[in-house]
Amino acid sequence: MTSQPSLAKADQASHNPGASHPENGRTGTTGPGGSQGSDGLKAGLKNRHLSMIAIGGVIGAGLFVGSGSGIAKAGPAILVSYALVGTMVVMVMRMLGEMAAARPSSGSFSAYADQALGRWAGFSIGWLYWFFWVVVLAVEATAGAVILNGWVPAVPQWAWALIVMVVLTATNLASVASYGEFEFWFAGIKVVAIGAFVIIGLLAVFGVLPGSDNPGAGFAHLTDAGGFMPNGPGSILTGVLMVVFSFMGSEIVTLAAGESEDPQRAVTKATNSVIWRIGVFYLGSIFIVLTLLPWNDKSITKDGSYVAALNSIGIPHAGQFMNVIVLTAVLSCLNSGLYTASRMAFSLGQRGDAPKAFAKTSKRGVPQAAILGSVVFGFLAVWFNYQWPTTVFNFLLNSSGAVALFVWLVICFTQLRMRGMILREQPEKLVVKMWLFPYLTWATIAMISFVLVYMLTDDAGREQVVLSLLVAALVVGFALVREQVQKRKKVSAAPADELTG
Repeated sequence: MTSQPSLAKADQASHNPGASHPENGRTGTTGPGGSQGSDGLKAGLKNRHLSMIAIGGVIGAGLFVGSGSGIAKAGPAILVSYALVGTMVVMVMRMLGEMAAARPSSGSFSAYADQALGRWAGFSIGWLYWFFWVVVLAVEATAGAVILNGWVPAVPQWAWALIVMVVLTATNLASVASYGEFEFWFAGIKVVAIGAFVIIGLLAVFGVLPGSDNPGAGFAHLTDAGGFMPNGPGSILTGVLMVVFSFMGSEIVTLAAGESEDPQRAVTKATNSVIWRIGVFYLGSIFIVLTLLPWNDKSITKDGSYVAALNSIGIPHAGQFMNVIVLTAVLSCLNSGLYTASRMAFSLGQRGDAPKAFAKTSKRGVPQAAILGSVVFGFLAVWFNYQWPTTVFNFLLNSSGAVALFVWLVICFTQLRMRGMILREQPEKLVVKMWLFPYLTWATIAMISFVLVYMLTDDAGREQVVLSLLVAALVVGFALVREQVQKRKKVSAAPADELTG
């Protein structure tokens, strides 16, 4: 494969149902019932799995845990922050959905960047994304261990972290259907919990919830403590920095679609539903918190926004109830993180950008080496968290902090090139289209770039951007050098090939 985006040979292969198509990740055809494609992955995810992964993927533990800090910084204006970031994510998902519906791939945006921007781009963003998720494994395993240790203190935290990692590694190794089933129930619990919270909260807001201790102030709390923007318009941008990373994970469904029975339908459905998912689960639930309590109520930061809201209604044991939901969100994120990291490693292995072993699958269609390679680094990161939390682990955390924004930027630039490629070669597959192309694509690029630049003005954000850029520069530099070395090898090998020919 050359560094220039050329799909002529790849598209000839894609017209042949049995042909290998490494750039597209998932190859060949897979029939119903979990048949196996020519890349070895199995179509073991059912429509209900994909639907719940699409819904639950956008609900991270950060929504439950981190929203209180955002409210404390921006007040009710945090709703605007969520709306801005939500709009950005909708745009990115629309672009990604356009490409994924046309070319379903286990490597998703990394495979598309490979095709549209060059080998260096697919290599770089693929490894950066893998790095992001294996660090997330450590974060979520530790967060889950803290909750479980609070319930059963006899078992030390490190042991709980080990237990949850081992259990979810085993489910991912068993089959893709096992991952799908676990994620179906994890996501289902989150969805039901937030849905119930929104409905109960609305009843309490208007004072019609039976037995509620809440006075039913309606929408008064949105403005009665210093106005809608008590800390000024600048707090909206501060809020953007605090909430942007809680949206990471919405793109997982495009990776998982490659192992479903009908990838195009799954991606189309997920892309079309992302607006209401963000509207209900993020904006809806935060709106309920802000209408039940004044934004400056100390319990929001002390107990957490959702626990404080439930306590204001008078629901007993709200803290324990939310701990169960947060644990579910943590396990869901851990489960999906392991799946996502392993599938990205698998795709990189297929394209020759990772060890060949990563591209091999078991009889059950599971990339075991890719899973184990990812989880080993995850275990190391957990160990770093307990051994050197303020040095080594803090570096890992900050150096992966801005990767989400890098991924979204690459998706935008890739879609700018990929749209024309699809129209020229497979126009019938352009079933999902980015709105107002290319204007909204460029507007999204401007929004993401602005967030990255604005992060440099924030103390915590500056460290994340600088370290993430440093790691990204090292990875891109390695990719470019590697590409040049491979070109020279091909040139030096060409005369020998001609002689043998």
